[in-house]
Amino acid sequence: MPTNPPLLLVLDGNSLLHRAYHAGAGDGWSDHDGRPIWALRGLVGFIARAAAYLRPDALIVGFDCPHDSARRDDYPGYKAHRPEKAADLAEQILGAPALLTAAGVRTLCPPAYEADDVLASSAATARAAGWRSVLMTSDRDAFALIDEATSVLRVRNGGFDEAMLVDAAGLVELCGVEPWQYRDFAALRGDPSDNLPGVRGFGETTAAKLLAAFGSIDTVWAALDSGQGHLVREAVGDAAAKQLGAAGVREVVERNQRLMRMRTDLPVPDLESARLPLSLATFRTALRARGINLGPSLWALTGGVPPQRDPSPREEDPIPDLRPWVIRGGMSGRRDPTPGQLSLF
Repeated sequence: MPTNPPLLLVLDGNSLLHRAYHAGAGDGWSDHDGRPIWALRGLVGFIARAAAYLRPDALIVGFDCPHDSARRDDYPGYKAHRPEKAADLAEQILGAPALLTAAGVRTLCPPAYEADDVLASSAATARAAGWRSVLMTSDRDAFALIDEATSVLRVRNGGFDEAMLVDAAGLVELCGVEPWQYRDFAALRGDPSDNLPGVRGFGETTAAKLLAAFGSIDTVWAALDSGQGHLVREAVGDAAAKQLGAAGVREVVERNQRLMRMRTDLPVPDLESARLPLSLATFRTALRARGINLGPSLWALTGGVPPQRDPSPREEDPIPDLRPWVIRGGMSGRRDPTPGQLSLF
């Protein structure tokens, strides 16, 4: 891999739209036709700020397919507990891919699959091409994709200023597992947000202990099958070990593993076609058609230079705050990037 390989930024459009929707719901921004735009505006803000901090060479935004779901076909209970989206959120989600495409952003919405699969396939494409990638999302699922060329920029409550940039070393501090173990970790723990219950008694701490001792869940099953259950009890205690041997538990874990596995083989545009900069005129025209007025804050996306901060900036065109990067919260209280993260900037 080259000393300074190019960087691909890939964003989970759905998760960031949800964040922006709830963060800006009180603002009530709408376009000239009265259609809601605050989540769209917030999504563009996430893209602009991430580009300003990371200075990527190329950009892709992925969205969930709004019509079909291969995972729901596999398991009808997948996300079945979620209430129907509010009409003003659903409208903005449906409109986001067209808005970004009109702005010149390479946007993917794969039939029957999700933004997570776009992140996984884009990271695999970048790795094969000798690029690095940063995957920006509010979901933890992307932690399974971390490797020497791939980091995750996870947005949490508090928006971009509270985001964490997580690489392999950071994931060990955060969760106690290596990236290659993360899917087993999540399958044991379960994912309530996707209506995927885990193994009773297995929170993050117990799941991490088990995988620290055995490496993978397959090794745990092998130990139980070969009469070495005492090793499992030594790792997690009698109660948790008993749960692993309960009827139906393996099927639950295997279902979670299957549904949590992200596609790495979806078609991804040639990375050269996703390169920055984008046309400022095209970007602003697309935004203004939806009543969104941004300009200087798009500088990192459109080949501009960092603007001078106006002591009283116009409300309709906020400029990203270019303070030095820190990791806020989590990561065992660390305030600085973990080893390897500074190479991203």
